Amino acid sequence: MSPLSTASLPPCAVSRLRLLACLALVATVAAVGGAVTAPAIQGWYQGLAKPGWMPPNAAFPVVWTVLYLLMALALWRLWDLVPSSPARRAAIGLFLAQLALNFLWSPVFFGLHAIGAGLGIILALLVVLGLALCAAFRVDRVAGWLLVPYLAWVCHASTLNAAIVLLN
Repeated sequence: MSPLSTASLPPCAVSRLRLLACLALVATVAAVGGAVTAPAIQGWYQGLAKPGWMPPNAAFPVVWTVLYLLMALALWRLWDLVPSSPARRAAIGLFLAQLALNFLWSPVFFGLHAIGAGLGIILALLVVLGLALCAAFRVDRVAGWLLVPYLAWVCHASTLNAAIVLLN
């Protein structure tokens, strides 16, 4: 048995380990995004023209904390509670693809100050997230619903990114 094998663990312990892995993965994405974003807020980002529907800066960490938690729970449900199948693999694959795009957006938008490229990434994220949400609904309705607020926020964030491109 390999040291990483969970075969000898009770199912509840395996489930907890999977939950921790999902939380750790999503927290890593959040931490990288935050680390790249924070230094740009007071300087470069503050100088950008923004639309009137831009939420206050203080809202973003609160919203993203809730969304990242919901995302981790959705991934955990897909991995832990849904029997293995091609549909489950597709849902997890699409989830991971959208998470990779989420991971890229902050370094491009805030790190490179590439607002146009950021718009391209967030629009791709929107498409892949929509596909991930549909795939999640097919295998676990709760996982699908856990992603709905995230989709709504990414729709809103896309309009903000597009407006920043147009205004700057």
